Amino acid sequence: MVARSSWRGSISFGLVTIPVKLYTATNKREYVFNQLCQNGHRIKYKKWCPTEDREVPYSEIKKGYEVTKDNYIVFEKEDLQKIRLKTTRSIDIKEFIDEDELNPIFIDDSYYVVPDSKNGNEKPYALLVKILNDNKMVAIGKVILKDKEDLIALRPYQRGIVMHVLNYLDEMKPVDEIPEMTGPKSKLDPQEISLGKLLVQKYRNKEFDIGEYSDSYIQELKKLIDAKSKGKIFVTSTPKEKGSTKDLLQALKASIETKKK
Repeated sequence: MVARSSWRGSISFGLVTIPVKLYTATNKREYVFNQLCQNGHRIKYKKWCPTEDREVPYSEIKKGYEVTKDNYIVFEKEDLQKIRLKTTRSIDIKEFIDEDELNPIFIDDSYYVVPDSKNGNEKPYALLVKILNDNKMVAIGKVILKDKEDLIALRPYQRGIVMHVLNYLDEMKPVDEIPEMTGPKSKLDPQEISLGKLLVQKYRNKEFDIGEYSDSYIQELKKLIDAKSKGKIFVTSTPKEKGSTKDLLQALKASIETKKK
């Protein structure tokens, strides 16, 4: 199947404009299960007002923001239209940073960015790719996607550019809210540290190949669906759960010996 672009516009910085198109970088197939009654009929949901004990038609439904318990500010469609951002169809670069400064924790979604040859010269695109590659840099900017102003990062990837949609800092949960993230309190023995490093080296590969990995659950789900559709009985082997590490030193030694074998 030929991929279709999801957005068309341009990258701009200074007086330079680069016509581009966006393609979603992920191709996730979700298996959606519908809820059925005991006779196999699909369940339907109704918009129900429990206070008035009646079904509410879509035309009567409004948006509300809860300020205190059961106390809402009601918004009309016109209210939200007033603050709706104007779509500019432009990825505006604000700054360039070293690639090491982009922390992966902020990445939310990714798109492939390709030159739009129908709307301009591909030379500016090639120049941007070369600059980012040669200087190991990432461009930080903003773009309006789906009525929301997104913070983005443009990063060189293979023969072109990938655009990461980033979470804003205030969208991230502060680490201080996680008590266990204050740091381990246990003291490590020098032998434990030495064996730990040795075990890591045993698992280390020279080159990471993501193609070696797949979602085991999805693979089993495919087999289950296939078996059920053909009226066959599906049997799967449940992996044995690993026990907790009580003696770290013994666990490290045993792990190294197992890896050797």
